[in-house]
Amino acid sequence: MRREPTWRQPVGMAMILLLIAGWAVIAVTIGEMIETAPWPLLALYYTVAGIIWIFPLKPLLRWMETGHWRRP
Repeated sequence: MRREPTWRQPVGMAMILLLIAGWAVIAVTIGEMIETAPWPLLALYYTVAGIIWIFPLKPLLRWMETGHWRRP
């Protein structure tokens, strides 16, 4: 395991923050469009929207650590 950080760590952290901010804007915008939907549909939407943003993090975290988007 590397002891010294590389340039990928701060760039990756900035990308993670941008991903979270962008996803929040998208999720809220869609949420406002469906705000008159029945509450079970809203609950399902916000549950899915709250989980799905995690999936792009795995390749990003791998890139931050190894420099490869996929396993070499």
